[in-house]
Amino acid sequence: MIPRLLAAGLVLSTPVAIATRAAAPTDYVWHLPPGFPTPRVPANNPMSDAKVALGRRLFYDARLSNNGRQSCATCHSQVLAFTDGRARAIGSTGEEHPRGSMSLANVAYAAALTWANPSMAQLEDQALVPMFGDHPVELGLASPADLVARLKTVAKYAELFGAVYGPDDPITIDNVTRAIACFERTIISGRSPYDRYHFDRDDSAVSDAARRGEKLFFSQPLSCFRCHGGFNFSGAVDFEGRAPQQAEFHNTGLYNIAGLLSYPAPNTGVYDVTKKPEDVGKFKAPTLRNIAVTAPYMHDGSLATLDEVIEHYAAGGRTIADGPYKGIGHDNPYKSPIVRGFTISAEQKSDLIAFLNTLTDEAFLRDPALSSGPTSPAARSPDRN
Repeated sequence: MIPRLLAAGLVLSTPVAIATRAAAPTDYVWHLPPGFPTPRVPANNPMSDAKVALGRRLFYDARLSNNGRQSCATCHSQVLAFTDGRARAIGSTGEEHPRGSMSLANVAYAAALTWANPSMAQLEDQALVPMFGDHPVELGLASPADLVARLKTVAKYAELFGAVYGPDDPITIDNVTRAIACFERTIISGRSPYDRYHFDRDDSAVSDAARRGEKLFFSQPLSCFRCHGGFNFSGAVDFEGRAPQQAEFHNTGLYNIAGLLSYPAPNTGVYDVTKKPEDVGKFKAPTLRNIAVTAPYMHDGSLATLDEVIEHYAAGGRTIADGPYKGIGHDNPYKSPIVRGFTISAEQKSDLIAFLNTLTDEAFLRDPALSSGPTSPAARSPDRN
């Protein structure tokens, strides 16, 4: 196994790989794929089976939306690797969001959450954004007090929250977000054909084309691995025992429109947070795991297929010939120096896509432990199962 993994650039050092799989001081037992370290868990929110079960129920509960018809799972559907298949998400008021719903696969390892906010690093904090944020409106809840009042009308929640947090007023917004965060940390994907090939030594798991595509992915001319590296095929990751990592954001030359900002508002990237010109167009490099089922691509869903994504990077930035977003992305002054362009043949492109397809974890997409229940993963109140 070691030569294969070294070739792919995915081997963790032995001390880290061993140390990070040590049991955490809790009754919760991680069942991690080979090569995956133990996620870092906040000291004030230890994992437990009961808390994960409560968080899962809340994740699929339509009471967590203003219209009573949407849940977290509406924008993060298991069969789509916890995305929604839209270019841009739709909120509870019908408002179309400026960005697409990111995959929650392996979100436990993310050094930063959301597309372009370097300061958002805790799942417990992030859970508040879709529930109560209005820029844009997502679930559209009126207030924490309103949600707590809704949940207190459900006898099952009184039982479940009490079992996890004790009998003294257990249904609070902090406990809601803590439970959801615990469930989200279990959304782990790492048993794809690629993983079976490397860790199980199953030579039949991937095709010859995919093996050629893997070499291209990790080659210097393409340098895909520079932004999508490591066991998660993503930017910076965080886990137990690792020194804090700087979150990574990149301008890939997707736009270069005329005017003060080269990316169309409101999607100006990290600039929206920092107001620094050099941060215009910088977005997070998401995981490529299950990438074949998470189309369309990029932060705004503006590239429909993996073929288009590869063409974008081969050109070193997208050229838009006409219309309001007209511009040559290759020439964006704040584009990452990693995005230089490359030459790729039709056959090589096919091989690269074959490799990316091997990152689809079919067991993850149908794992009953991550679903809403035995009937359907649709958003609904769990007690109507």
